[in-house]
Amino acid sequence: MKLEPITGPTGNEQRHGHIIAAWKLAQSSPHTLRAYSRSMTDFCSWLDARGMDLLKVKRPIIDGYRHTLANLSPATIAARLAALSSFYRYAVSAGGIGGGNPVELVKRPKVDADHSSTEGMTKDQARALLAAAQADGPRSHALVSLLLFTGIRLSEALNASATDYGHDSGHRTLSVLRKGGKNGKVAVPAPAVQALDVYLGASGVELALGRAGAGRPLFSTATGKRWASSEAFRTVQRLARASGLEGRISPHSLRHTFATLALDAGTTLHDLQDSMGHADPRTTRRYDRARGTLAKSAGYDVAKALS
Repeated sequence: MKLEPITGPTGNEQRHGHIIAAWKLAQSSPHTLRAYSRSMTDFCSWLDARGMDLLKVKRPIIDGYRHTLANLSPATIAARLAALSSFYRYAVSAGGIGGGNPVELVKRPKVDADHSSTEGMTKDQARALLAAAQADGPRSHALVSLLLFTGIRLSEALNASATDYGHDSGHRTLSVLRKGGKNGKVAVPAPAVQALDVYLGASGVELALGRAGAGRPLFSTATGKRWASSEAFRTVQRLARASGLEGRISPHSLRHTFATLALDAGTTLHDLQDSMGHADPRTTRRYDRARGTLAKSAGYDVAKALS
């Protein structure tokens, strides 16, 4: 029997919207929710085009879908399958389907926990990007400076409000919502403070002292709305091209550069882990370009201590 594509209001996301919405509500991290939502939309579109029902999927269908992802990176494939597995586990526990999780035994690519595919920048490249951002305008300069000098994620910067920018124990700080839903506070170094204060205008100091800006996004559009992640992402890419950088430079490249430059400057892995909000120290080690070199052998430190 020939399967007809599912279109219009009968698509899987519409037909099973109640259980998809319930599954999304069970996610505690905004970052995870966004990633899972994208994965679910992609999978439902794939099923719709083949006339298949989301809640009647068996393992062979998942295996077939996995093969269509072959052109993506192993990390992306693993993330897509993790999202689907999460959904089906939830559906089973909620009584939405019987027969178990169809993704449970599907082979997932191995992802090297000590490797990051994100492209970072050298010191000169970072300086060139900062110069291009400053020439582009105060908002671009403030964003690039904040990402590069604090290592926070783009989502953490864009989700911050003006009242999150303040002082603590003599430091200019920014309170952010970390991945996993945890609250964190990062120190904002002088170059980023200067760029932020120029962007925020005369109110910059007032904001830091908690005297202005209630409810105002830290980064906004001309209409006062929060700056959209997609637009900020494209801005960073445009600035990278303007500064002559080659390769796939993205906002996460600035976070990567923050980490590698910090380690090169002598920041300990433990301190960097805290600064970046990593729950797992292995994630921080990805950025250590000198790891595994003989010059860093702990034996030399022990010999020096006992000499």
